Order: sequence, then structure tokens, then C-alpha cells
Amino acid sequence: MSQSRAVPMVPFLSRCNMALRRVLALAAALGRRSCCSKPSLPPDFVEALRTVVGAPNVSTATAVREQHGHDESMHPCAPPDVVVWPQAVEQVQELAALCHRSRVPMVPFGTGTGLEGGVNAVQGGVCFDLSRMDAIAELSLEDFSVAVEPGVTHKALNKHLRGTGLWFPVVPAVSMWEWTPSPPASPAHPLLADPGADASLCGMAATGASGTNAVRYGAMRPNVLNLRVVLPDGRLLHTAGPGRHPRKRAAGYDLTSLFVGSEGTLGFLTQATLRLHPLPEASAVTIASFPSVGAAVACTVQVLQAAVPVARIEFLDEVMADACSRFSEMGLPVAATLLLELHGSQRSLAEQQQQTEEIVHQNGGSSVAWAEGQEERERLWSMRHNAWYAALALRPGCQGYSTDVCVPISRLPDVVVETKQDLQASNITGPMVGHVGDGNFHCILVFNSQDPEEAQRIHAFTERLGRRALAAGGTCTGEHGVGLGKRTLLQEELGPEGLDTLRSIKAALDPHNLMNPGKVL
Repeated sequence: MSQSRAVPMVPFLSRCNMALRRVLALAAALGRRSCCSKPSLPPDFVEALRTVVGAPNVSTATAVREQHGHDESMHPCAPPDVVVWPQAVEQVQELAALCHRSRVPMVPFGTGTGLEGGVNAVQGGVCFDLSRMDAIAELSLEDFSVAVEPGVTHKALNKHLRGTGLWFPVVPAVSMWEWTPSPPASPAHPLLADPGADASLCGMAATGASGTNAVRYGAMRPNVLNLRVVLPDGRLLHTAGPGRHPRKRAAGYDLTSLFVGSEGTLGFLTQATLRLHPLPEASAVTIASFPSVGAAVACTVQVLQAAVPVARIEFLDEVMADACSRFSEMGLPVAATLLLELHGSQRSLAEQQQQTEEIVHQNGGSSVAWAEGQEERERLWSMRHNAWYAALALRPGCQGYSTDVCVPISRLPDVVVETKQDLQASNITGPMVGHVGDGNFHCILVFNSQDPEEAQRIHAFTERLGRRALAAGGTCTGEHGVGLGKRTLLQEELGPEGLDTLRSIKAALDPHNLMNPGKVL
């Protein structure tokens, strides 16, 4: 598998967000961490980096550093002092050991599509761009497993698996951050809807990513069997032991789960061994409208309780349903809406569809029609995946930001209703979409990035939403991670003992706080 070695251009959406970053650069007002007052690099340090990876794989150019100093979040750009492109795990080890000896901060970088400032170099240092490590190895069709390096994306892996009867179903569902030349001008915009297709799989492991298929196939954590990690001092760790990929294990502490979701603060994930799944023999998709959010959620719970093999259950509130309907010309009612997808055999699918229809009708849902052909299914999911652009179309010329709370399903109706009331009282445009089978939902906040007062209201709303989720027994982030902006909420979520335990783990593995400092803790 090969990739271009040219330094990529700044993505279109990143340029669109620069104004937003400038507004929110009044970091003191919004509680953001400053990236100023960074120590300079030791003498001859950059030359030592070139010795390890070669001069063409080291850059101190301002444009390159700035490109690597932000992801697709609202946080102001915080560029590293230097960017390196290792191409083998041994080079990552040498570079890490060099930084460790010189006490220079290190920041991992995959594709830069994160949503919480995870790659921002708030203390400067060295950015490790791992995109050129792109090997797919150790594919075992019998064991349903494969090993991938950080440069392998979800889209690339599933292309590699074509014809094997297997796939990797975990894919981030927030398609707004995937680069396109411009937002689609027509509802027929082709396959804008491959959400997160270019996210790095190791990056997804680092953030504990999830997506639309999680209700059936799980998020990243249960789908990672082993990790090859370069520790901050350059040592190499295999979290389940070298070359091992059992389906289950009870040997000692679960180091693999520890590093999944660690957001680059404990080490470099240089290879992930993933659990693969059989492609379903048949699938069918439908849309149903409901008289209330409560009815839609009750339907979801009953579908899950009935053990219907549902692969995806996506929720749109009435504002988002209307926006998506108009944007994609689907003619949907302005009502709480569910999109359901079933996976199974040809023989079992008809029975499961009938069972689902009965549950939908019991909860006051509309009549359903099933799409079984690929083109029909893609059209329905294209509408859902274009939700970001549909939301932006509500206020042309404005920017967007996605929240990411997750609550127990039983509390979802109350939290959604309270959040909608908060949006109205705050005069904020924020249609909702979510993975209702998991209780994870997003408000796509559309606002004028040139208006500091509105930006302040957005920040205050996200804080209230996070605390509302915590009060309901949920979490401040279901799949995007903590990064820079949710550290206070993490402390409230875990409590002092939980946070002290995290700090102890961090201190044991990274006593000098060199790995992605300023994130999570």
C-alpha cells in the first residue's frame, strides 16, 4: 500500500474554520489553554532528528507546523516546533528516546480529523506525523483479525478486505469533517456520505471512536485485540504480548483497553490488531417518524429488547429531520425520526422486518417501507450523512460545532427535551442527530464565528449540556474524546479519586509529562 509523500495541503474545511479559531482564541475568556511561552529546542536537536529519519522527513517550515498544530475543532492553532515523518517503528523508538533524553514534548498526528484539539501542540515540541507508516499486515481470514499501522484509514482497510467476505464496521459517523471541495449544492451529491472514511484506524483507537454501527458491532475498544505502543522513553510495548490476538484473555491487567482512548498521552500507537466481522448476507433500511422523542426512544428500546439484529438506529429530531428532508429532497414529515438498518440472512430478514414494523406501529410510528437494494440504501444513508451540510444550510455563511454527550437510553428523552429547551432559551441553532441505540447524540451548533457574544453563548451551552449528561448518569463524551476542552468535565465525571488514578498511571508511564501534554488531564 503506498501513499503520496508530499506534504498535504491545508484542508478546505480547516481554512473555513480559521475565523472560528481566531474568535475562540480569546482563550482566557473561554478557559482554553495558551500555547505561548514554550521552551526552545536544545542546540543541534533538529539535526539529530534528521539523522534518524533523513532531512526530507523533518520540517520546521511555518506552514507545515501550523498545518500540524490543529485538528477540526474550535481550539486555536498551537503549532509544534518541528514536524517529523517516521516510516518505521524503529524510527519512532529512536525519535522518542531522543525527545525523552532532551525533555522535549511529543505529539502524535494521524490525519488531523479529530474534534477536540488532540493534536494541538500546546507546549510546542515535536509532532510525529505517522501517516507514512501505512502497512496492512497479519491478515488472518480464519481468525478474523488484521494488523494495521497508523497511516491506514478505515476506507483503505475495507478496500483491502474486498473479496474476503470480511469488513471492519467501526467508522466515525460525523461526516462533516471529511474534506470535500465545497458543501454539496444539490441533494444528489454522490457519496459525500462515507463518514470518517479517511480517519486513521490507530487514531480512532487513540480517541476511543465509535459510530453508527456501534449498536451491533461495538465501538473501538472491544474491536482492538492488541496494540504495538512506543512508550515515551522509546521502549516497545505489545499490550497483549508480541504477535498475540486471542478473541478473549484474562491474563493480568487489560493494557489494550488502557491505551484505547488514551489520546496520545501515554505513548504512540504504531500498530493496532483489529477484530474483523463477516459481511452480512442481506441488509434492509427504513425510516419511521414518531409523534415525540419519547416514542422514538421507546421504539428503540423495544427493538433492542426483542433481540432484532439491528445494525444501526439513528435519531433525528424534528429540526434535523426537516433540514435533512429539504436538503436531500426526501419529503419527510417534520417529526422525530428513526433510521433503522437490519443485518441478517435472506431467510431471516423478512421475519425481522415484520417484527420491527410491529414495534414501530405500537409506538405510534409511521408506516415503513424497506429499502433493500444498494442504491436505495445509499440514498437513505446519504441523507443522514449529509446532516452536517443540512444543518449549515439553516444559517448560510455560518460555522458549526458538534457536541458529543452520551446518557443511559432511559434518560435520553428527558435529556433531549431539556437540551432543546436550553437551545431555544439561548437562541442557538442546534439540530440534533444521534446514535440512539447507545444514548449518544450530537447537537450541531450553527453560529456566527465573527460574533464573540454568540461564541460565548455556544461555549456556555456546551458546558451546561455536558453537566446535564453527567447529572443523568452519562458521560461528557461518547466518542470524540476529552482533548483540550473537556478536562474540567472529566474531573466532575470521575471525581477526585478517579482523576488521581489517571494521574498516577500517567506519571508511571510518562513521569516527565512529555506525551501530548495538556490533554485529558
